[in-house]
Amino acid sequence: MVDLYLSSPSLVQGLLKGLAVIMVIFPIGGACSMAERKVSAWIQGRPGPNRAVVPWVAWIPVLGPFLQRLGVFHVMADGGKMLFKEDALPGHVRKFYFVLAPLVAMMPALTTVTTVPVGAYLDAAGRAVPLVLANVDIGILAVFAVSSLGVYALILAGWASNSKYPFLGGIRASAQLIAYELSLTLSVVPVFLWINAPGTPGTLSLSRAVEFQSGVWQGFSTASWGGVWFLFLMPVSALVFLIALFAETNRHPFDMAEGESDLVGGFHTEYGAFKWGLFFVAEYAHMLIGSAVFTLLFLGGWNPLPWVPLATLVDWLTVLTPLAAHPIAVGLLSIGIFLGKVLALVFFFMWVRWTVPRFRYDQVMELGWKKLLPLSIVNLLFYLGAIAALTP
Repeated sequence: MVDLYLSSPSLVQGLLKGLAVIMVIFPIGGACSMAERKVSAWIQGRPGPNRAVVPWVAWIPVLGPFLQRLGVFHVMADGGKMLFKEDALPGHVRKFYFVLAPLVAMMPALTTVTTVPVGAYLDAAGRAVPLVLANVDIGILAVFAVSSLGVYALILAGWASNSKYPFLGGIRASAQLIAYELSLTLSVVPVFLWINAPGTPGTLSLSRAVEFQSGVWQGFSTASWGGVWFLFLMPVSALVFLIALFAETNRHPFDMAEGESDLVGGFHTEYGAFKWGLFFVAEYAHMLIGSAVFTLLFLGGWNPLPWVPLATLVDWLTVLTPLAAHPIAVGLLSIGIFLGKVLALVFFFMWVRWTVPRFRYDQVMELGWKKLLPLSIVNLLFYLGAIAALTP
């Protein structure tokens, strides 16, 4: 029975999908590190990384110099350094938990990406079928439940380092999570109240939110509102979600858990080499997944424009070439639109980092508890009243 289970196609497919996720997340994390440095260079008016070369690639005409100026070779050098430099283990740390913390940081990032749809293809009936590894009906709940576990890695790293500054960084991370997790959750409740019609089975599916913004999913008032992006229908929810997302991913100006100016490096002060690299990749993975969820909830997902769903765009392109209606072409088109929005949000994250000064810790706590949480509650009550008034 065990041999039969281990040889089942479903298990092999699951392993291949998991391997594919890992092979995608790690290169994207490295690409984000290059983009971070190039964006900071553009904002500060300097060239950025453009010195490292790989001879056999740099000799290629046009392509080699372009990749060098772009900084691609720096990513390769950083990856090699991270993998092969000495991974020192300080003597004063709690060794088992010290090594465990970077692994715990990666697990939520690699798990939540399986429930996030990245595109869609059109079936024979013209309906958009989401491209997702695990199409569960509690998509947003799964994302929130699993991604919130990432803070345990920061707490564990701070405690296991057995040092003052990392411990303070872990404490800050836990306090910041509690302060902004409530606002993050309350900001998306109006979205799912809006898309669920009375008397029908409720859903927390991210793909259903995209279908409503396509004008397909039957919410309580699809005839009047279907096709509009929630960014325009619920701007306060989008704003609260975005601010809370900065805090939840420990991105500047909310990176209190690191705080180089007062905590040296925060929770990862004692880390280096590959273990530090895992924290690094996990941060970018959480930022990418958060941007993807924001895109699905408020920016129409893989729909190109408000009131212009993917199916309409495919019809327009079919006039130019019949190949545009092929399922593979539609899938690639939807993935391209979705990734374009996600990468634009990632650029916004980086833009804010090099533009806005870091908040003080008391300002972060005051913003979370005294400003963002009351605003999210008032926003929820407003849409509860609006839905009650508009429901037939």
